[in-house]
Amino acid sequence: MMTEFKDRLNEGLALRRMSAAELARLSGVNEGAISQYRKGNYKANQYNLDKIAKALNVSIPWLMGADVPITPSIPNASNIFPIERKKIPLLGKIACGKPIMSEEIFDGYVQCNGNVHADFCLRAEGDSMIGARIYDGDIVFIKQQPEVENGEIAAVSIDDAVTLKRVYFGDDYVELKPENPTHKILRFTKNEIEQFRIIGKAIAFQGDII
Repeated sequence: MMTEFKDRLNEGLALRRMSAAELARLSGVNEGAISQYRKGNYKANQYNLDKIAKALNVSIPWLMGADVPITPSIPNASNIFPIERKKIPLLGKIACGKPIMSEEIFDGYVQCNGNVHADFCLRAEGDSMIGARIYDGDIVFIKQQPEVENGEIAAVSIDDAVTLKRVYFGDDYVELKPENPTHKILRFTKNEIEQFRIIGKAIAFQGDII
């Protein structure tokens, strides 16, 4: 009889002397999701299983409850290359809805693939960008730059607030368009353009699936 996933997860945490918060930081899996996994309310999908197993340095079959060695086997092959990982600083939240007050607060690091060349990341808040598959709570990676191409998604500062929208340039105006028809387009005329500043381009995003 296989051991349940929740029991193996708790066992792995105990063996590694690791807290749920530390596992969340190392794996990139939301701490709330880990809490649900530990209680047995949900089972992790394959993507999160892989991230948790790597953070705990255990094999995925063992984590799923199989009677196998705890440590992952390492293939003896010269053509297998490690996946490069990097840490990107998380600097608070960004509105996917109405602009929210800008609070550039260091909130730890988020792990991502080495090919994501971002300067920082922000946590999405709201539902205005769901058409671009950016949901409330997702992490959005930002490449800091003062300009973007027409139609690209950007983090934009409006007075003392920040928002995430597609940017479109007209002859004498700029529009910030949401990816949700229930939200309004923000338009700035030539005389109002000084009210906003492009912080950077959104180049990637990631979210947790429970």
